Order: sequence, then structure tokens, then C-alpha cells
Amino acid sequence: MAATSSLAPKIGPLGLSPKKVGDDIMKATADWKGLKVTVKLIIQNRQAKVEIVPSAASLLIRALKEPPRDRKKVKNIKHSGNLTLETVIDIARQLKHRSLARELVGTVLEVLGTAQSVGCTVEGEHPHEIIDNIKAGDIEVP
Repeated sequence: MAATSSLAPKIGPLGLSPKKVGDDIMKATADWKGLKVTVKLIIQNRQAKVEIVPSAASLLIRALKEPPRDRKKVKNIKHSGNLTLETVIDIARQLKHRSLARELVGTVLEVLGTAQSVGCTVEGEHPHEIIDNIKAGDIEVP
């Protein structure tokens, strides 16, 4: 386990075992296999609590329901799946508290921009066409 070596200098001085914390992180991120997610460690009374903070891209890739892949072997993968607008709005609701947008519409536009860079389609068309339709007022976001 390579994560222990990068954890040791950070949590060693706090009196925690890097191996135990590394195992906790492995347990918490088991269902995110093959995806990069940020892990937030909350340390209180020499107890580490692991919290997963997924990015918009990892939530989108997870919503595409692709089989897990080995990041070391498979490079430059194209995520050519299709998502519904409801799925994108659900992901935007999950990210709302971390978004800089004032309303949900802004967060939906952020997620659509991420979908564009991931390379998937939304409702069978390019995400930027949906962004234009939302800005024009043709598509209503609740």
C-alpha cells in the first residue's frame, strides 16, 4: 500500500497509525474503485474519521456506470456514455454546497461543463447545446 508512505509525515505527529488510517481510507473508497476522489480526514481525540468528497467529474463517470478500470494500464479513456438531464441535476444537487453559484441553475451549468470535458453526452446531444438551451430559457431547471 503506497498511500501509507504519503500519509505518515502528515498524521504521524498527531499520534495516529498511518497503516490503520490507510486501511480505513481503503475501506471507505472501495465503491469508488478506479476513480480519483478526494478524501477528507477528520481527526478528533486521536480518532480518524474518513469522509469522501467526490468531484463533479468522478460523480459523472460513476453515473455512466462504466466497469472499473486500472488507471495504471488504461490511459486516455473516452467516456462516451449518455446521461439524462435528471441525473445531471441530481449531481448538481450533491455539489450545491461546494459550488460558487448562487442558484441551482449555475451548478447545473458547472456540471454540464464538466460533462463536456469528460466527453459524455447528455440527453443524446453535446452538453454545450444543453448549456445554450438553458441560457436561452428553452430548458427549465427546477
